[in-house]
Amino acid sequence: MAKLSTLLDQIDAGTVLLPEFQRGYVWNRDQVRGLMRSLYQDHPVGGLLLWETAAAGVSVRGGVAGSGTHLLLLDGQQRVTSLYGVVRGKPPAFFEGDERAFTGLYFNVESEAFEFFAPTRMSGDPRWVDVTELFASGPVAFLPAFADRPELATVYLDRLNRLYQITTKEFWQETITGSERTVDDVVDIFNRVNRGGTKLSKGDLALAKLCAQWPDARTSMRTDLGRWEDAGFSFSLDWLLRNATAVATGRALFSSLDNVDADHFQAALRDSVDHIGAFLDAASGRLGLDHDRVLMGRYAVPVISRLLAIEGGTFRDAAHRDKVLYWYVHSALWGRFSGSTETYLQQDYDAIHRGGVDALIANLERARGGGLDVNPHDFEGSTRGSRFYPLLYLLTRVLGARDFGSGLELKAELLGRLSSLQVHHIFPKSLLRDGYERGHVNAIANFCFLTQKTNLEIGDRAPEEYFREVEARHPGALASQWIPGDPELWRTDRYLDFLAARRELLAQAAQSFLSELRSGERSSARELHPVTVLTAEADDPRTAQVEALIEELLRAGCSQPETDSTIGDPITGRELAVAEAYWPHGLQTGQGAPVVLELDPDRADLERLRELGYEVFTTAEALLGFVNRQNESAAGVPAEHDRPSFEGNSGGSAHPGLARAMRELYDRGQAEAGYTATYFIGMLADLGPLETARKLLNAPAVSDGFASLWERGRLDLTVEALALDPRFASLFTDDERTRARKRLEQFGYRPAG
Repeated sequence: MAKLSTLLDQIDAGTVLLPEFQRGYVWNRDQVRGLMRSLYQDHPVGGLLLWETAAAGVSVRGGVAGSGTHLLLLDGQQRVTSLYGVVRGKPPAFFEGDERAFTGLYFNVESEAFEFFAPTRMSGDPRWVDVTELFASGPVAFLPAFADRPELATVYLDRLNRLYQITTKEFWQETITGSERTVDDVVDIFNRVNRGGTKLSKGDLALAKLCAQWPDARTSMRTDLGRWEDAGFSFSLDWLLRNATAVATGRALFSSLDNVDADHFQAALRDSVDHIGAFLDAASGRLGLDHDRVLMGRYAVPVISRLLAIEGGTFRDAAHRDKVLYWYVHSALWGRFSGSTETYLQQDYDAIHRGGVDALIANLERARGGGLDVNPHDFEGSTRGSRFYPLLYLLTRVLGARDFGSGLELKAELLGRLSSLQVHHIFPKSLLRDGYERGHVNAIANFCFLTQKTNLEIGDRAPEEYFREVEARHPGALASQWIPGDPELWRTDRYLDFLAARRELLAQAAQSFLSELRSGERSSARELHPVTVLTAEADDPRTAQVEALIEELLRAGCSQPETDSTIGDPITGRELAVAEAYWPHGLQTGQGAPVVLELDPDRADLERLRELGYEVFTTAEALLGFVNRQNESAAGVPAEHDRPSFEGNSGGSAHPGLARAMRELYDRGQAEAGYTATYFIGMLADLGPLETARKLLNAPAVSDGFASLWERGRLDLTVEALALDPRFASLFTDDERTRARKRLEQFGYRPAG
C-alpha cells in the first residue's frame, strides 16, 4: 500500500516515472470529476502497477532513466496524473496532454458537488472552494468566509477536512521486480492488466520495442507531427509510424518492425518524412488541398511513401506526379482504405513492386468493378464532411472558379488581403428551411466558395436576385462556379432542379480534370498558393451536434473519425451506410471494433454492419453515453445502481409540474410533429425530469431530438424552450437558461420573453 501524498512526493523526486511506451494523458474533465467524487465518497478507485527496475537507459517519458532504482508507472497513469494536477496545481514532469482537464476544479461545501470553474455561477460565492487552493492552504483558511453563519461553519469545515484528507488515502500497489524483465515482458503485462484504461495500440507496441533501442523515437516523431500541425495538417503518431513501416519493410503490419533495428528505422523515418512532405507539396500546389479539412484519404499516403521509396525518393516528372495524384484522389473518393486498411495497404504495396502507379490504378479499377468515372449522383451528399466536399474545393482551386464580388479567380496570388474564403450557401438556408429537408439544404451542390467580403455582401439574398447582378458585372463568373445558366433554375421553387443541373456540371468538370491528371495533359499547370477557409455560419443542428460530439470524444482520448463516410460490404461492395462519424480502427486507434455513428438508421443496413463486427450507434447520446461509461469505469466511478440518487430521480415527485410538462413534450412531439423520442422517455425513466433536462441543456451540443424538431419547424417542443418557461425558471441556473436561449436563437426560433 502507498499513501497518495507519498506517491506525489516520489514523482517530485523523480523516483516514479512514466515509461516511454505509455500514451500521453487523455482523460477529460468528467473523468477527473468522477475520480475526485469517488475519493471523496471513499469509493474504491483501483490500484496501481509499477515496474521496479535499476536498469539505466530504460526509456522514460522526457528522457532516459539515470542510475539507481526507479518505479515506472504501468497501470494508473491517468488517475495519478489527474490527482497530481489537482493537488499540486500543475502537471507532473512526465506530462504530455491537455492540462485543462484538471485545472480549475471547485468543490461546493453545501451540495458537495465537484465542478470546474464557471465565473457567472461561482464568482463571489464562498460555497465554491478552489480544490487546488484547499490542498495548498488547508481547510481552516476558508472558515472566515462563513463567520456570519456559525451554524454551518462546522458542517462545511468537516466536509473540507474530508476532502483534504484524500492525500492520506492508501492505494493498493503491486510492483513487478526482476532484473530479467524486458520491455516486451512489461508491455505484455501492461496490456493484460489495463483492461479498463487506455490500452496500447499495435503501433504503440512496435514503438515500445523501438524506444528500447532509440529512446528519442517518440520525441522525434512528435516533432515532425508538430511541424505539420503548424502548417495546418493534423496527423497521428500511428499514421506517421504507418508511413515509416511502409518505407522500412514494405509491409502493412506493424509487427514487421520486429526485425528492424534502430538505425534502419531512423533512416526509414527520415525518408518517410521527406516523402510525406513531397506528397503534401503536390496535394497543395497541384490540387489546392492546402489544409486539414480538405485533405481526404490520408491512409493512401503510406502507399505514396512506399512508391516514392521504390522510385528513389521523388516523382519522376510532373506527368508521373499527376498520375499518382489521380490514383490518390480516386482512392479517397471511393473509400479505398475505409474497411480492412492493412489488407488493402498490403495489396497496394505489392502492386507497386509489380507495376508502380499503373498497377495501383488497376487495383482500384478492379475494386470498383470497372472504370473510375465521377457521376452526377456522386455529388448528392450533404454537409461539409462529405468526401465530395474536398473535390468541390479542389475543382474551385484548380479550374479557376471566380469570386462573385470581385470577378477574380480564387487564387491567393490574385486576391491578396482578401484571400480568406468562406463556404457559401448558394440558396441561403433561410429560404429553404420551410420547404426542404436538411439533406437538401446542406447539399454539396448548394455550396460554393467566395471571399469573406463577397459572402457578407450577398447575405441571405435569393439567387434569382444576386445572380443577375453578378453576371452583369462579371460575365462568366457564374459559369466558372458551375452555376446552371437557365434563370428559371435560380428560383427557390426550382431548387431541386437547380441541384440536379449543378451536379451534372460538377461531374463533368471533375471527370475532365481527373482524366487530364491521368494522361498528364496539364502537368505544367502553375502552382497554387494556400488560402484560408473560414466557417461563415452555423451548420444545421445535426451537423453542429456531430462536430461537438467529435470534439468531446477527442478530448476523451478518442481518435479523429472520418465524417460522412460511406461504408461498403467487404464481400459484395454494396453500400451499407453513410455514417455521420466512423472510426474504422476503433475509438482509440488499434483498440476495439470499428465504431459507426449512423443518425439515419432507416437508410442503413444495421444488421449487416453488426454482423460484420461494427459497433453501431444511432444517436449521439448513445455513443457519448457508451464512452462516458467506459471513462467512468476507468475513473473508478461506481456502477449506476451503486450511486446515490439525485434530486428529481423519483419519477418526478419532487417537481410534478416539470414532470407533466416533460411528458407533454413527448406526447405533443408524437401528435403534432410526428416525432417519437424513445431515448427521451428512457432518460426520464432513468434520471427523472429535472436531471434529464439538465443533462440535455449541459450537453456539448444540441440533442438528436432538437435536430429532429428543428427539421419539423417545432423548436417550441424542445427542452430548451421549456427551460425558458417562467413556471420553471427557478429550477435552472442562469447559465442553463442562457444556453437554451442561444441555441434556439441560433437556429431561428425566438423564444417568448
